[in-house]
Amino acid sequence: MLDLWNPWEIYDRLIDQIDPAVQVTASGRFGKWAFIENSEAGAGMAFHMPVESIARRLPADPSGMSLREVAAYAKSWNFAEAALGMAAVNSWYALPSRAEAAGFVPCQVNNWQNLFDPWSTEVAGKRVAVIGHFPFAAAALSAASELLIFERNVLDGDLPDTAAEYVLPTCDYVFITGSAFVNKTMPRLLELSRGAQTIIVGPSAPAATLLAEYGMNSLTTFSTTDIASFQPALGGQRLGGMYEAGRRIEFHA
Repeated sequence: MLDLWNPWEIYDRLIDQIDPAVQVTASGRFGKWAFIENSEAGAGMAFHMPVESIARRLPADPSGMSLREVAAYAKSWNFAEAALGMAAVNSWYALPSRAEAAGFVPCQVNNWQNLFDPWSTEVAGKRVAVIGHFPFAAAALSAASELLIFERNVLDGDLPDTAAEYVLPTCDYVFITGSAFVNKTMPRLLELSRGAQTIIVGPSAPAATLLAEYGMNSLTTFSTTDIASFQPALGGQRLGGMYEAGRRIEFHA
């Protein structure tokens, strides 16, 4: 389980497993997604957060840099920079062959709107928390006895994310957005959720089974299977969006 005295441990382990010989070949941002491509023909994305009170240190174009070196920026307190770091991490772990070897399998439905459907009956009568405001969560998880949504930029009915400190230890199921890796809240959220079934969700999450050692029970993320279509799909130039370049994948510990 997570050593709270070293919340960087998760990040360091994710970064250390990346081959330093692999290089970044492309990077950028489309809308809310920062992305990285690498010399293994891997691609990854992470949620872009426009928090740049700390000056950037990562070069504007990191092409040619070691993927591991860029991945280390996932630890940056400049969250826009950290998103690129997490995209680099994800480009390593989500390589189809690597994810498959780790035990990830394709989701039955390749659409994020169906993200919560597999748990719709399992959560019946349970107290359920969702970290991040997903507009389709309420309908899919309607059988829960109580559904609590935690959000930094609150909408009607949401709890502020700081309420997690008090509420998560009382929940039966906790769904955590992968973007919590970008803003550095993931280690603490996993610790607070240690008594619950904990599911990490979204393209910002790395396809890394080591997260099970920190309390993750299930993880759903995205794996790019067609690198040539990745940027056009992410940039809205493909009718099917990101799904034309890859697939949702899942792992159950």
